[in-house]
Parts: sequence; structure tokens; C-alpha cells
Amino acid sequence: MRNMVDSQEEAEMFSTRLDGIEKSGIRKIFGMADKNSIHLGIGEPDFNPPEHIAVALKEAVDAGYNKYSPILGLPELREAIVERIKRYKKDITVDNVMVTMGASSGLALSSMALYEPGDEVMVPDPGFVFYIPHAKIYKAKPVCYPMKKEHGYVPQPDDINELVTDKTKAIIMNSPSNPCGSALGKEEVRAITEICKDHNIVIISDEVYDEVIYEGEHHSFLGDYENVIHLNSFSKTFAMTGWRIGYMVSSPDIIEHISRLQYYAIACPSTPLEHAVLAGLKGPQGFIKDMVAAFKRRRNVITALLNSIDGFDCLLPKGAFYVFPSFDFKISDTDLALHLLKAGVVSTYGSAFGKRGEGHIRFSYANSTENIEKGMDIVKDAVSSLERN
Repeated sequence: MRNMVDSQEEAEMFSTRLDGIEKSGIRKIFGMADKNSIHLGIGEPDFNPPEHIAVALKEAVDAGYNKYSPILGLPELREAIVERIKRYKKDITVDNVMVTMGASSGLALSSMALYEPGDEVMVPDPGFVFYIPHAKIYKAKPVCYPMKKEHGYVPQPDDINELVTDKTKAIIMNSPSNPCGSALGKEEVRAITEICKDHNIVIISDEVYDEVIYEGEHHSFLGDYENVIHLNSFSKTFAMTGWRIGYMVSSPDIIEHISRLQYYAIACPSTPLEHAVLAGLKGPQGFIKDMVAAFKRRRNVITALLNSIDGFDCLLPKGAFYVFPSFDFKISDTDLALHLLKAGVVSTYGSAFGKRGEGHIRFSYANSTENIEKGMDIVKDAVSSLERN
């Protein structure tokens, strides 16, 4: 009886915004992992940040840069971000830039600023685990657009156009994709942008893997359409996922509105971290090239090994550091992830990323080649006894 009362009181205590919001599939599996497991689940580089960035952080602290920074971030860091982003959009200034606590903070603030009850937000399926919960938390309705294997998991403009209604407020794009590793081409970016222009839809473009492209170049949604919110992060670029610092690029009007929320949410970004990433942007960039080259070698290894295992079919990713193979074992993707976990390999079940992720599993190759090879040996042995469809 007491438990029933506690449950009722708890239900009354918390906002309905929490209804249906659960721990992500990534974290569920990660939290169950043994310390000796081979981790191919979490998407974080196994490199350390470049030494000159770590030195700059220590120097910033020692120099007394421990006070509040401006709400929008340090002007000199915003200037450095402008110089970086000019590869995608020439006519931007510091008024287009706000430093955030990672791209995740930028996504939360954008959702808070834009969504009203009844709004529809288009999200990729499969797509990163944050997108649907962010829509639900702010009482918007997530509408999933398909990422189809037959199209290399690249979203098709026609599929998106068919889902547009008069309630569509925003669309979340993510290229290169987590979990699929696919990347949009120039024509897809242009066509999707035109659809959004025609219907006054805000594009929230998650481009945190823009440096991790293996063939060709990254195509950004930053262009002549004003209603674009570009989200980016230093987490992947400088291998500092735990530092939690990123940035947002948009029109001055959008930046001004969202900055009001940033003040009341976090007051300001971390001052010493801003000085550190400024050193990263102004210092040597060879680290990024070397890291991406290492990821490319690992991508080739893990894709070949997965395709050599009966039951898996894995496309070669174009960016990010994930493979998303489909499988034809007589087992759900959730049970397969648990089966592999018991064998000693951490992965993420595909349905954690949406309904279209069923029958898939995600492996991160942000780990050493040695661990990838060991992990795939374990996977091969673990699935050898499973029935096939």
C-alpha cells in the first residue's frame, strides 16, 4: 500500500514532460557492461586531446581565467569559429555564433526556443537517441522520416516532402549520421533546403561529425537560407567528449533569442575550456587529419570483418565512426546486443535509434584496431550458434 502511495505522490511531483522519457539504449547497455568488455558501444574517440590544448587549459586556469564569460562565449573564440565556418558560409560574423555546452546543449536550447504543443518535428529514423525525446519533452510531435538501406541510409527529399504538413515546425538533419555513418550529398542538401524554404521549416542541422568524412567533402546546410541552426561540437574534433563545449551558428535573430535561454539555463560557457579550444582552433590541425585517417583504417577493418561473418550485411560508412549492419538471425536486435554483451562485446541495439533500426546493431569503431579485431572474433563466435532466418 505504501508503495502505491509513493508512486502516486511521485507521479504528482514530476512534470508530464517526463512521460515516456527513459534512459537511452546506448546508456542501458553501457551501464550493464563488465569492466573487461570490449567497448564498441559508446561513440567517443579513444585519442586524447592534442597536447597544446591540454597545456592551454592548464595555462588558462593558472592565469586566472576562472570567472564568467559572456553569455554568447568569448569574442575571440567566436571569431575563430567564424573563420572555421567560412568554409561553408562566407558571409557570417560573430553575431551568427554562440558557444554552448556541447552540441547537446544547443539542441536542447533550440528545442526549448522553437517547439510549441502541437508542432511537428521531423526526425531521422534511424536517428540519434536525443532527437525524439527532445521533441517530446517540449510537447512537440516527432514525425519520423525514413533512412532506407536501399538508399545507403541517406534521407530522400521526396520522402521528407511527403511528410510535411501545416504543423511542421522544424526538421532535424544529421550528416554524417549517427548511427548509420551515411553522409548527404550536395544535391540532397539543396533539395531538402528548398522544401524547408517553401514551407518555412526550421532546419536544425547536427553536424558534429563534419570533420570525420572519408571520401569527398562535407556538405553543410549553412547557406542562403536564414532559418538554419547549425549545431557543432569540439567533442569529436579534438577528442574531448567529457569537456562539453560546442557551438551554434544561425541568423543573428535566432542567436539572440536562444541566447536568452542559454543565460537562464547555464549562465555562460566554461571560461577556461573556451581558452583551451581557442588554442585548438588556432594551433596545428594535423591531429584531426591523423585521427580521421586512423578511423578510416578501422572502418575498413570492421566493415570487412562484419561482412565475413555469416548473418551480417554491413554497408561501408562515409563518415562518423559507426557501422550499422543489418542481420538475419532469429533474434531481436535487443536480444542480440545482450547476447554479445554476455560474450564480452558492448554494442547498441538498432531499435534504440528508432523503429527502422530493428534488425540492426551499431558498433563504434572509435577504438583500437586490436580491440576491433578481438571484438569481431568474439562476435563471430557468439553468433555462430544462432539460427538464421
